[in-house]
Amino acid sequence: MSPQHWSYVGMLLFCLAGTLPLVPVFGLRVLRQPRRLLLTIVAAGGPFLVWDLYATRAGHWWFDAAQTLPWRVAGLPLEEIAFFVVIPLATVLTYESVLVVQRRHRAGRPGERREVR
Repeated sequence: MSPQHWSYVGMLLFCLAGTLPLVPVFGLRVLRQPRRLLLTIVAAGGPFLVWDLYATRAGHWWFDAAQTLPWRVAGLPLEEIAFFVVIPLATVLTYESVLVVQRRHRAGRPGERREVR
């Protein structure tokens, strides 16, 4: 396998590397609520996974074998299935971080811009 086969995996790892640090930085509790997180991931990713399976089988698109790992599940690269977990997770972490920043801003905590009089 060439390094190019790991392209999709690399992008998923890049997404996680950018969002997982938000957990300790903002004290997020998202990962402490696994059932809720799982429901969110299934609700967000599930329909797209089904649609992806249909579109791939119908020949509407395909996955470049040179940029994905050779292993497939129901015709989809493992990375494509991971995509429907990683992206909803990254979205939830980003959203929750924004909420924390907004709450801090409203409470007048550090980081808030203040007018100088």
